[in-house]
Amino acid sequence: MSSFFSRYKFAFNAQELVLVLITMVWGGTFLAVHHAMTVSGPFFFVGSRFAMAALMLGVISWRSLSGLNWAEIKAGTLIGIAIACGYGLQTYGMQTISSSKSAFITALYVPLVPLLQWLFLGRLPGLMSWIGVGLAFAGLMLIAGPDGDTLAFNAGEIATLVSTLAIAAEIILIGASAGKVDVKRVTIVQLAVASLVAFLLMVPNGESVPPFSPYLLFSAMGLGIASAVIQVTMNWAQRSVSPTRATVIYAGEPVWAGIVGRLAGERLPGLALIGGALIVAGVLVSELKLKRKKKAKEIPSPDEAGAG
Repeated sequence: MSSFFSRYKFAFNAQELVLVLITMVWGGTFLAVHHAMTVSGPFFFVGSRFAMAALMLGVISWRSLSGLNWAEIKAGTLIGIAIACGYGLQTYGMQTISSSKSAFITALYVPLVPLLQWLFLGRLPGLMSWIGVGLAFAGLMLIAGPDGDTLAFNAGEIATLVSTLAIAAEIILIGASAGKVDVKRVTIVQLAVASLVAFLLMVPNGESVPPFSPYLLFSAMGLGIASAVIQVTMNWAQRSVSPTRATVIYAGEPVWAGIVGRLAGERLPGLALIGGALIVAGVLVSELKLKRKKKAKEIPSPDEAGAG
């Protein structure tokens, strides 16, 4: 334990403080999305949200788009599809589960990354990765069920669980193109593709365009702008913050979501709270393993996935 605290000092520099602030804000967006489901279908909302983010970044960085090449289009398209599936299913799940529960389940994508790398890239996870997965899985079992006291999964929990696979895949895709593409151009492409794919997914989900609502408009605009600003800010901060330390900071995202949810009246049962703590512990343990195993080259952190 002492080695852990010596490894992750409690002193924060300016960039790390910005990441802490971003994590707090991002945790609060779960509640905003949850409320938006009362006036919109999930995929229309996700499409609108990322369309706004793409538009904002496009206006700011339109000059850089002149250099867009095929490699960046391909990378941005694949990442955008993963984003649409991940956030679309996550938002779909929030129609029936609380924002707090959604945030804790979503955090499972971090320990899932080494497992997916093992399956698709042949990189066998080490002991600490397996421990992290075990802790996260145990937490999932405790947080599952509408009352937190059963081991049954409802449709919202299943959709959110599947969304973590898409988010983890997004991280791996980002890692595959890291250093080979322009970050600004790829980010605009991935946000635009995510928006388009989300709108297309309205068809199989049986969604129609919802009636105009000021709350829907401002929610989509606010979260879209937040997505763009947070992505750019994370890219700036990560220039001097290691992926492992950043991910430890991001592990607080479901905690902040839980705090915001509780202030708004959400009450997770005791077993669900223990489960959430185990998931966060699994995230931390997984990242500690990745840090020790690969000092020269680390797994991309959540900010590199453009997720948020």
